[in-house]
Amino acid sequence: MRFQNVSIVGVAHVDAPLRITSAELDDRLASTYARIGVQAGLLEGLSGIVARRFWDEGVQPSDAATLAAEKVLADTGIDRSKIGILVNTSVCRDYIEPSTACLVHGNLKLSPECMNFDVSNACLGFINGMKIVGNMIERGQVDYAIVVDGEGSRFVIEKTLERLLAPDADEQLFRDSFATMTLGSGAAAMILARSDLVPGGHKFLGGVDLAGTEHNRLCMGQPDWMRTRTGELLVAGLGLANKTWQKGKDELGWSSDHFDELVLHQVSRVHTERLVGLLGLDLDKVLAIYPEFGNIGPASVPIVLSKAVEAGRVVAGKKVALMGIGSGLNVSMAELVW
Repeated sequence: MRFQNVSIVGVAHVDAPLRITSAELDDRLASTYARIGVQAGLLEGLSGIVARRFWDEGVQPSDAATLAAEKVLADTGIDRSKIGILVNTSVCRDYIEPSTACLVHGNLKLSPECMNFDVSNACLGFINGMKIVGNMIERGQVDYAIVVDGEGSRFVIEKTLERLLAPDADEQLFRDSFATMTLGSGAAAMILARSDLVPGGHKFLGGVDLAGTEHNRLCMGQPDWMRTRTGELLVAGLGLANKTWQKGKDELGWSSDHFDELVLHQVSRVHTERLVGLLGLDLDKVLAIYPEFGNIGPASVPIVLSKAVEAGRVVAGKKVALMGIGSGLNVSMAELVW
């Protein structure tokens, strides 16, 4: 997939305000740890995640996404009446229906002519949303688009802690629930447009995707629980990522030194370091946010990109890779020139 006339106008993020450490979760699970023989510190030790964030009670995914959307609109100065489509990409949602997208659309008071819908694909939703609106911009269907995402991990982690504190909770339940406790909260939004309308924009050149849906039972979740076969998911995800990287090399001319910055969907230390090592890339090109923010699902990639821009790591002319692995399994990679 290649784009000729698609640019990113701006990207913004909002961090959830409440910092919850892995040590705090360990303390709450002390009785279960003692009973099943788990040492305190295992959560942080294995994942590298020191903390994650929660929203205040009552904050919905649409509220969080709206905050990020208002921020990117203010930062870019784009007139919201020009937005032709809004795509919400969160795993978390306010309701089964209506769509979270229509709630954000209403919050932002966008034009009745502005299309809106949800796209859900585990941790790849935001990159998928970028590619969907990129195709619409490329073919002239819309001039401006906004992709939003608001994720909240408070509810699923609290429910998981309740199950793990039950008298019948065993080591297998702890293993299946481990990944759930690495989840974080945050929000992001991105405005894309026709390149000829935004001469100072950042070129979205396209990307590659591969599916490995024979692995579609390795991570499954509902609003109040998630069950993950962590080791198997890691191996299968890395294998599919390696094939996707090779596709990028073959079709788009990528190489180990092609990119200046690597913007990754960050699950944990192990996942991040193993992926970069497998692909022969430079870990110094990764802004690691997982130690303080955990795995923020599909919001992770745009949040890392926004933080990298803020930190001065991504500046004009830099080539940026977006990379994500989503349960299912799917892998998506994309290229930007900032």
